Amino acid sequence: MNNTAPFQLPLGVSLRDDARFENFLTGANGLACAMLQQAAQGQGELLLYLWGAPGVGCTHLLQAACHSAEPVRRSAVYLPLEELIHLGPGILEGMEHLDLVCIDSVQLIAGNRLWEEGLFHFFNRIRAQNNRLVVAADRAPRQLGLNLPDLLSRLSWGMVFQLHPLPDEDKERALQLRAQARGFQLSTEVVRYLTHHASRDMGDLFELLERLDRASLSAKRKITIPFVKQEMGW
Repeated sequence: MNNTAPFQLPLGVSLRDDARFENFLTGANGLACAMLQQAAQGQGELLLYLWGAPGVGCTHLLQAACHSAEPVRRSAVYLPLEELIHLGPGILEGMEHLDLVCIDSVQLIAGNRLWEEGLFHFFNRIRAQNNRLVVAADRAPRQLGLNLPDLLSRLSWGMVFQLHPLPDEDKERALQLRAQARGFQLSTEVVRYLTHHASRDMGDLFELLERLDRASLSAKRKITIPFVKQEMGW
C-alpha cells in the first residue's frame, strides 16, 4: 500500500513515542528483533508470533515495528487486545489491506468463540493479501488453550519466538537508554540502586523511571540516590 502509516484507529489507541528498535536492548532476542524489522519493511515471514512473560518487551517490539513502518510509507496498526477485546472481532474488518498488523495479548481471546473465529478468518484474509501479521502473547501457541484447532494451526505456521529477559547488567543499560530517550541522564550509581531496590521486571522499572522523571521535573531536581529515597520512601 502507499498509505501513510501508522494507520489511525478512532479508538484512543496510540503508540508510545519511545517504543523504538533503537532503544531496545536485544540481549538474546536478536533474531526476533531482526525478523520484526524485516516485517516492518515488508520483507521476511508473513506471520511472526512473539511470546514471553510480562516485561520482556513484546509490546515494545510490536509498537517499534509500527514506528519503523512509517518512514518507508508502509501502513501499520497496533491492536492491544486488553483495550479492544470488548469491541469484538469486527474491528479487524478491512485491516487485511494494511501492510502490517500487530495484535498484542492474544491470549485474552482463548475460549472466546467469536474472537477465535474472527482471528482465524482475519489470518486467512491478510495472508491472501500477502501482508504481514505479528501476534504477541504471554505463552506459546500450544499453551493458549484455544478451542479452535484451525486457529492454533494458523498461529503455528509462521516463526515463533520466545523473548527472554535481560540479565541485570543489560537491564541497567536499558534504563539508561530509556532515560536518554526521555531527555536526561542516569548515573550508573542511581541505575544500580534502582535495580537492587525495585522490581526486576523491566515494565515496572520503566514505570518507576517515568515517575521519577515527572517528580524531578516538578521539583526541578536531578535524579540522585537521595532524591530516589525521598520520592520512593525507601
